[in-house]
Amino acid sequence: MCGICGCGQNNSEHSHHHDHSDAESTRLVQVEQDLLSKNNRYAEQNRKYFQEHRIFALNFVSSPGSGKTTLLVETIKKIQQQFPIAVIEGDQQTTHDAERIRATGAPALQINTGKACHLDAHGIGHAVLDLKVADSSFLAIENVGNLVCPSGFDLGEAHKVVVLSVTEGDDKPLKYPDMFHAADLMIINKIDLLDYVDFDVDRCINYARQVNPDIQILQISATKGDNFNAWINWLESHLSK
Repeated sequence: MCGICGCGQNNSEHSHHHDHSDAESTRLVQVEQDLLSKNNRYAEQNRKYFQEHRIFALNFVSSPGSGKTTLLVETIKKIQQQFPIAVIEGDQQTTHDAERIRATGAPALQINTGKACHLDAHGIGHAVLDLKVADSSFLAIENVGNLVCPSGFDLGEAHKVVVLSVTEGDDKPLKYPDMFHAADLMIINKIDLLDYVDFDVDRCINYARQVNPDIQILQISATKGDNFNAWINWLESHLSK
């Protein structure tokens, strides 16, 4: 759970009409730093393993409902004859997304995080071994739908890919800057719906580049296939290295 002080718990006796003492605040900062430091050590172990086994790992992050799973399903259909693929699915509950992935023929492992709102490097390391991810594979990690906590947890991935659908606000990069700063690629998804929603693509891109001038940006529709080859070309260019 990311509410280090316990404020994230469903506890009617814990009111927020108070201030933490300086000593308590210092302790909370230290606990959080210790947690992140421990996670980073596991992430480095994962990264070394991925490099040694030539596994190209991407960490897909977004709000709930952005279309991450559909993006992965359609991606697998396009490239599964060329590259070995494995998928780790992160959700608080259910195995629905892993089942969708398995229906394509690709192996998938579901991690249910319960009250936690992100995947961590230790869990990913175990999942990779449980999945028996083949050498020279594409490993897709679909994180829990959340634009806050996953930004701070390195999983050992080569890149974070943030997926933003046009059914969300075009100001998300400014509202959740840590995530867009941490990502190397932003995929604007569901562009087939642009005629039906109030979403300014240029403004969204401008906001994203204010936060992260180096971020790469693709505009696609995973369901309709609009510009989908641009995403496949980006992915294949990295898998072929």
